[in-house]
Amino acid sequence: MTNQSDTKVFPLMPLRDIVIFPHMVAPLVVGRKQSILALEDAMEKRTEIFLVTQRKASDDEPGSDGIYEVGTLANVMQLLRLPDGTIKALIEGKRRARIISHLPHDRFMLVELRELPDELEVTPEVTAYERELRRYFEEFALINKKIAKEVVKSVQNIDDPRKLVHVICAHLPLKTEEKQRVLESESLKMRMEIILDILNREIELSELEKEINARVKTRMGKTQRNYYLSEKVKEIQNEMGQGEDGMDDIAELEEAVRKKKLPQIALSKVTKELKKLRNMPPMSAETTVVRNYIDCILSLPWKKKLRSVIDINKAEKILDEDHYGLKKPKERILEYLAVQAQVKKIKGPILCLVGPPGVGKTSICRSVARALNRKFVRLSLGGVRDEAEIRGHRRTYIGAMPGKIIQSMQRAEVSNPVFCLDEVDKMSMDFRGDPSSALLEVLDPEQNSAFNDHYLDIDYDLSEVFFITTANNLHGIPVPLQDRMEIIHLSGYTEEEKQKIAEGYLIPKQIEENGFRKGDISLTAGAILEIIRRYTKEAGVRDLERNISAICRKIARDRLKKGAKGKKYRLSAQTVGKYLGTPKYRFGLAEEQERIGLSTGLAWTEVGGDLLQIETTLMTGSGKLIITGKLGDVMQESAQAALSYVRSRAERLGLESDFYQKLDIHVHVPEGAIPKDGPSAGITIATSIVSALIKKPVKHHLAMTGEITLRGRVLPIGGLTEKLLAAKRGNITEVLVPRDNERNLNDVPLKIRKKLNITLVEHMDEVLELAIIVREGEALFKNPPINPVYNEISVNQHNTTQ
Repeated sequence: MTNQSDTKVFPLMPLRDIVIFPHMVAPLVVGRKQSILALEDAMEKRTEIFLVTQRKASDDEPGSDGIYEVGTLANVMQLLRLPDGTIKALIEGKRRARIISHLPHDRFMLVELRELPDELEVTPEVTAYERELRRYFEEFALINKKIAKEVVKSVQNIDDPRKLVHVICAHLPLKTEEKQRVLESESLKMRMEIILDILNREIELSELEKEINARVKTRMGKTQRNYYLSEKVKEIQNEMGQGEDGMDDIAELEEAVRKKKLPQIALSKVTKELKKLRNMPPMSAETTVVRNYIDCILSLPWKKKLRSVIDINKAEKILDEDHYGLKKPKERILEYLAVQAQVKKIKGPILCLVGPPGVGKTSICRSVARALNRKFVRLSLGGVRDEAEIRGHRRTYIGAMPGKIIQSMQRAEVSNPVFCLDEVDKMSMDFRGDPSSALLEVLDPEQNSAFNDHYLDIDYDLSEVFFITTANNLHGIPVPLQDRMEIIHLSGYTEEEKQKIAEGYLIPKQIEENGFRKGDISLTAGAILEIIRRYTKEAGVRDLERNISAICRKIARDRLKKGAKGKKYRLSAQTVGKYLGTPKYRFGLAEEQERIGLSTGLAWTEVGGDLLQIETTLMTGSGKLIITGKLGDVMQESAQAALSYVRSRAERLGLESDFYQKLDIHVHVPEGAIPKDGPSAGITIATSIVSALIKKPVKHHLAMTGEITLRGRVLPIGGLTEKLLAAKRGNITEVLVPRDNERNLNDVPLKIRKKLNITLVEHMDEVLELAIIVREGEALFKNPPINPVYNEISVNQHNTTQ
């Protein structure tokens, strides 16, 4: 089909990663629908088809911009349809042509072409080029074993220089772009020059490769194949002049060691490991182990430290900014920092902050780091039960790594951070060792200057690190570990403190985090108290913050739903329930009236103090003591001791001496799903049993705590501050406390002491006289006391109002 005198129209088939030259016969597997239709059309009309390479092989449907302009007109010699729907075509290239324009067609690509003239001018220069081409190709074929001898013979028999150029180019291992460049070259002489350059380059590269192979084989002998290939790449890089710029891994490590200021022992170790690494095959497993070890040493901050100046005034200001209340803990920390400022070195007891969750132990550590201008790292020890997590694994183990202490120092990047060891009481031990014992070396100021991690196997200096540990209680910390720490107790917050924290910190924080502006949401003092009393039951303020956040989220939803973007919200105690729902807790846990057999105790829990109601009921029986309420062994023993005391006081209390043989006594502590243990409920249980036996009620506004002995002595207890906070929170007005705990009263906030009538007691008889209600003119005890110690005690001596 002729359009003009020198142009023709042909169907076009784009090719991926192949260039077809004139005089070239090639099989093609065709799967694209347009290409199959183009082939079928050329076969049916017995016309030629235009084959042109596409610019991107990944393009499934290339447009006019996605293909080259110059290609080859070819005859379709044979078509074979395969079972999978594709077509295998045998084509023969005829002439070069250039696309003039793309014509519209709905089934395949159709183009208007102009054939490129390829006139032969036999000149002495062309003849010389032709001879060089044959010689160079024959030389290249000897080097490249992929070119068959038959191809070389056929090339030697070609008389036409044009065909010679195209056949040689088709057999060379060139990139598509290079072959396309040859095809597009206008003159025969230019095409011959390009191919001669390519042949010359390939021959030189092959000779260079032989030299490299010879050098590598001489050096390596019978080493592994992978190592041989690696050395081969190195030699290639050196020949190409990339040796200095593309420094290999070992050279990089050596450079890093030179730049890093390492102590002598670490430098010796790294130098030794580098020497070992240099003689190892790169692909061996041991190479990775050595490389990781060297990287570990280099990533540690051996001598790098931040300049730290202890400014007490600044530290006090930062602690007050970040934390409300906690007066005594902050004073202890500032005293500690003051001493360190004077001695110019952080060395001495390790601080241990002990207190219930949510009171700010971890955030105090962050504040200390900020006050000292040091980096802060935190390591949670909760659930750690393997000693190797602290000390690391020895390198003989597969997957060995340094312990968490060394890993944290790598993260810190300085040798003098503030290091918070969180939840130190939550560690446990099993067959893999005792991690708390491994911590002894870390936290001992006399030893941690030479801490030895099993993975490093060299001493690392931790003496510049400011260690602060946190715990919820001391019971979970082994005594040897406690001995190395300076214990600072953090009590729970009072209602007033929680209110101040909510107003000054929590509410502004949650307003900002939930996308509100200042003043959009406000809570009255009554609303905050309502949340504290009826929606939270904690020593800290985490649950309080969660409830404030819940209010902000519900208000955000309400705003968006009603489209009231600028609306202001003010919550009072009456409107809190609209956002938080039904109250979770009953405020004022003290009983509203006196009851027989019901006494109120004070308990310590991990979330602070709590009130403990203990009930006793009597039934006709055979002298059984029934104890329920999911009580631990210690608390059950306290109940047994309490009953034994009551039996010893039977005559004085007006009871029959064998009363216990006719009755079953059932002692119950409500909230049975919660485990309870500890000895401090002894006097509460005894009071409850006596009240039930003599049928006289116990004061409903009074709570008590203390351990009891068989002789009735009241022994000291722990957690006094938390227990008194719980008493105040529960509307208790009078508290009985063991006399031996008098020294602990100074640690209780003055506001709490002023609002509670605290009475110090020494004997159970005192407790009963103060707790059980008797009619006016009636005595609780029928006979004078038989205990000579108690004879000397006057109850009025111990009545102390704080």
